[in-house]
Amino acid sequence: MSYTCLLYNVVIRTKRSEPTICEDHERELYAYIYEFLKNHDCKLYRLNGMPDHLHILVSIHPSIALSDLLRDLKTATSKMMKADRQKFPMFDGWGSEYFACTVSLSKKEKVREYIINQKEHHKHIKTRDEIIQLCEENGIPYNEKYI
Repeated sequence: MSYTCLLYNVVIRTKRSEPTICEDHERELYAYIYEFLKNHDCKLYRLNGMPDHLHILVSIHPSIALSDLLRDLKTATSKMMKADRQKFPMFDGWGSEYFACTVSLSKKEKVREYIINQKEHHKHIKTRDEIIQLCEENGIPYNEKYI
């Protein structure tokens, strides 16, 4: 038996960072994501976002590659949101890129609180600047062309 703790802070953005996640229906999207992750043997610790991006604090099963999980999650949620144009009329898909970094258990609550407070946080910082800050704090090289 292997023992792992694969805890990730993930940010996915809408295509072109358009504000297409309707706040009135974001809870339905979050419930869908929760079920998706649960069905893929993942544990969701926190999910929140803004009209143009989502933050996900999740531990993934060691048999799943993060890139495969996010590809499948974005595909499934895209289909769900595009099928319900009344609730997500402007949604055109997810951006091809994502941000992800591992999180130590000692930092889990701090990241969880950060995600809980997204709406307040974004009164003071743009999504683009937040992604750059996350990359820099975690030593992740980035290309501003894609941010």
